[in-house]
Amino acid sequence: MNSYQSPIDHTFGRPPPAGIRTALVGGGAGGIGAATALALVRTGHRVVLAGRTAGRLAATASTLGDSADYIVCDLADPAAVTDAVAEVHNRHGSLDVVVANAGGPALGRVLNVPDEQWHRDLDLLLLGPLALMRAALPAMAARGFGRVIVLTSTAVRQPQPQLATSTVLRSAMTAAAKLVAREYATDAVTVNCVAPGATLTPRRLEVLRGQAAAKGMNLDDTMTGDNADIPAKRAANPAEVAAAVAFLASPEAAYVNGTTLTVDGGRTEYPL
Repeated sequence: MNSYQSPIDHTFGRPPPAGIRTALVGGGAGGIGAATALALVRTGHRVVLAGRTAGRLAATASTLGDSADYIVCDLADPAAVTDAVAEVHNRHGSLDVVVANAGGPALGRVLNVPDEQWHRDLDLLLLGPLALMRAALPAMAARGFGRVIVLTSTAVRQPQPQLATSTVLRSAMTAAAKLVAREYATDAVTVNCVAPGATLTPRRLEVLRGQAAAKGMNLDDTMTGDNADIPAKRAANPAEVAAAVAFLASPEAAYVNGTTLTVDGGRTEYPL
C-alpha cells in the first residue's frame, strides 16, 4: 500500500535572508507604535523607531534595550521619509519590515473640514506612507524578503462621520496598499493593513472627548456608552493590535498579502 503524502508544503514561501531582521516603526514613541516595537523586539527584530520628537523616541528606545534605535522623521514629509529609509540602510545594512503608522488627524465632518486640513492629512495618511513604500520596497524585493504593514482604522470599513479625513484618506491608503501588494508579490514581499478599532491610546480619549462635547455629555459616560457598543465590551490594549502587526511581519505570514486585518473586538458590522 502506498503511504499517503500530504500535498502541503510546510515551508513558508521563500526563506528570509539570514541574520536579524530590521524593522522601521512609525509613530514608535508611544501608543500602538511603541507596543508594536516591543512585539517586534520580542520576536527577534531590531527596531528603529521613527517620529518627530527626539526625547520621546529616545525614552521609548531606552526601554527596549540594545535592539532599539530611533530616527527623528516627520512621516508626513515624503523627502524626510526617503532620507530615513536610506539612514536605516546605512546604520543597519537592511530594512526588512516597515510599519507605516502615524497619528490620527483632527476630528471633523466631511463637508466641514477645511481644504488646508485635507492637504495636511493627505500628506500624513497617504503620500507619506506611499513615499515610505517607494523608498523601501525595491531593496526588499532585491533581497527576496519584505513586510510592509500599514496601520489604518476600522473607519475604512465602517465610515465614522466625525473622522472624515481618516475615513476618506485611510480608505485611499487601503486601496493603494492593495495595488502595491500585487506589484511585489512575486518578490516574497507582502503589503497588508491592520485596522484597529477602539484602542486604549491618547487618540481614543481625544475622539471620545469630541463626541462628549458634541452631545453635551461627560467623558466617563461617553466612554461607558462606547464600550457598550463593542461586542467585547472593552477597548483593545495596544499590545493586542501589535500582536497582529507582529504576525504579518513574520515569515509565517508569507501568503497573507493585500488584505486588511481588523482588530476591533467584533464591532465592525460589515462582514468583510
